[in-house]
Amino acid sequence: MARSVDIDLVRNIGIMAHIDAGKTTTTERILYYTGVLHRMGEVHEGTAFTDYMDQERERGITITSAAVSCEWTGPDGKRVTINIIDTPGHVDFTAEVQRSLRVLDGAIALFDAVAGVEPQSETVWHQANEYRVPRIAFVNKMDRVGADFERVLDMMRTRLNARPVAIEIPIGVEDTFIGVVNLVLMKALVYHHGDEGSTFDVQEISDELRPLAEQKRTELIEAVADFDDEMAERYLGGETIEAEELTASLRRATLQLHLTPVLCGSAFKNKGVQQLLDAVIAYLPSPKDVGSTHGFDVKDHEKALVRKPLDEEPFAALAFKILTDPFVGRLTFVRVYSGVVKVGDQIYNATNDKKERAGKILRMKANKRDEIDAAYAGDIIAIPALRFTRTGDTLCDAKHPILLENISFAEPVINQSIEARTLADQDKLTESLHRLSEEDPTFRFHTDTETGQIIISGVGELHLEILADRLKREFNVPVKVGKPQVAYRETITSTARHEGTFVRSATGKNQFGQVTIELRPNESGKGFAFVNELQPQALPESYVKSAEQGALEALKVGPIAGYPMIDIVAALVDAVYIEEDSTELAYAIAASIAAKDAARIATPVIMEPVFHVEVVTPEEYVGEVIADLSSRSGRIEGIQMRDILQVVTAVVPLSQLFGYVTQLRSLTQGRGSYTMRFSHYEPALSRR
Repeated sequence: MARSVDIDLVRNIGIMAHIDAGKTTTTERILYYTGVLHRMGEVHEGTAFTDYMDQERERGITITSAAVSCEWTGPDGKRVTINIIDTPGHVDFTAEVQRSLRVLDGAIALFDAVAGVEPQSETVWHQANEYRVPRIAFVNKMDRVGADFERVLDMMRTRLNARPVAIEIPIGVEDTFIGVVNLVLMKALVYHHGDEGSTFDVQEISDELRPLAEQKRTELIEAVADFDDEMAERYLGGETIEAEELTASLRRATLQLHLTPVLCGSAFKNKGVQQLLDAVIAYLPSPKDVGSTHGFDVKDHEKALVRKPLDEEPFAALAFKILTDPFVGRLTFVRVYSGVVKVGDQIYNATNDKKERAGKILRMKANKRDEIDAAYAGDIIAIPALRFTRTGDTLCDAKHPILLENISFAEPVINQSIEARTLADQDKLTESLHRLSEEDPTFRFHTDTETGQIIISGVGELHLEILADRLKREFNVPVKVGKPQVAYRETITSTARHEGTFVRSATGKNQFGQVTIELRPNESGKGFAFVNELQPQALPESYVKSAEQGALEALKVGPIAGYPMIDIVAALVDAVYIEEDSTELAYAIAASIAAKDAARIATPVIMEPVFHVEVVTPEEYVGEVIADLSSRSGRIEGIQMRDILQVVTAVVPLSQLFGYVTQLRSLTQGRGSYTMRFSHYEPALSRR
């Protein structure tokens, strides 16, 4: 069966921004105008289509990234399939954004016209830079009091180090916002009242706006000409630049991450969404534009492999999300990079060497789904009932195996004890926690060997609160949770080496291993690294691997309080090898002994997670806010003006931030707000 949509006419995009910038509302409008919805839902009413979880409807925030497919006819008359992922804005759910960006081809960055570039906007922007995702920007809420389009462009330049170029300017602002001027076509689009913004008049630009529009179009052409020599030559020669040429040149600059086209509107008032859809088609890439996907050989990780986005290529895909659906069961969201997968095909999980079967293939529309017969290069689909597949696993053709780059996630920084309310639910709780940890790579749980308690770990208080709520509602396991605890770590501050020896004789077989391990402090945030400094062939490679595993296991329990150790280089500097007696197990145990003893004498310290905090408050409360942050061992980094509000930025230990929202409301009479994101680990006592 041939593909129904040409790969050039596919767009895989995400909508990313700070919490409350209007991502979900914008998605609702897109679905309405593309015919997926016949009535627009509202976040504040709890009727948003993509916010289908109970917790999302109650709290008015997005928690899981929802995948939705729709179609839109562009200005050239071609019908394009758009796969949209509406991602969360709350910092506790950054992993959802991260895994979405890994598989998307382009993104819409949404900014609040009043608040501008906010902390989470920065986080997701830098993540998109990391994955080299081309973006267009949409300045939302232009009808709000305090909206300022130019200020948002300036903030994008200063805070994000971006090169934004306006392709629209607003007509009016706040309650007089009635439309936009399209700088590419040099036409005014004025929206009608009372018909949900679906119609507008295309008019000539008014005399009072024309000088500004011409100035802004000149700035747009100059920005594009910086990256297009032919355009620069024609512009400097005084030639007229046609709309089609400008669009094509701007598209190339956008795909190469040189420029970010910026539009404006008000999603809630239904203004500007159709133009946003046109811009998605005009400036964001198809899977073909993104080009080949790189991976490596399953047996030889040094050998690079490439898959082109063609149906004729061997099948290769990445599982980027696991979801437990109450009707279908376990759903695996998959991005297909090359080849074709059909219903009933056997597929190979190259990450853990398992075979799976695609019993069904689903095209998702939030929590609704359509069954399809096959998926092609560039598609985003869901496959139910894959038994062995986890987030980040590569699925491919067994005859042509490939391993794609995995997705890296933030480490949990908050722990909480949890227990079922009844003994009968205890087993059910463990099973439910397993399913949640499969869905969410930033969620972990383990049983404390001393107390017997189950400890859950996550990236924030809200993260764990939502998970406990889901246990009750989705899995029918009411639970009791303890107070949040900080996930401390340990590290070393000096270099130390120690020898470890393991000699054992059992059932006539000798086991011998002797190694010397040197521990050195690693750079902050670099984690664990193992270095083999032995002479070549001094120890067989399999024994070196065993020594590495033994050292890694030993450093999972620190010498001070038993916290996992971080930012350490373990070097294998010496080893004794007796061919007839040496075993892999003996070297693993010897390395474990050596690493533990070396850690004790390498001046270990306890490390605590430190968060970057941004507090927005009226000016009269700035003194109280700063004093309070200082009392929490906070380090004030700056104070900035944002309209009539002051923004205080600080670095504060997580242990001092529990319950901070209540204190901030008290200090500012309910007018202050704050956001926080993980910054780094540092020694726990250095701040006291």
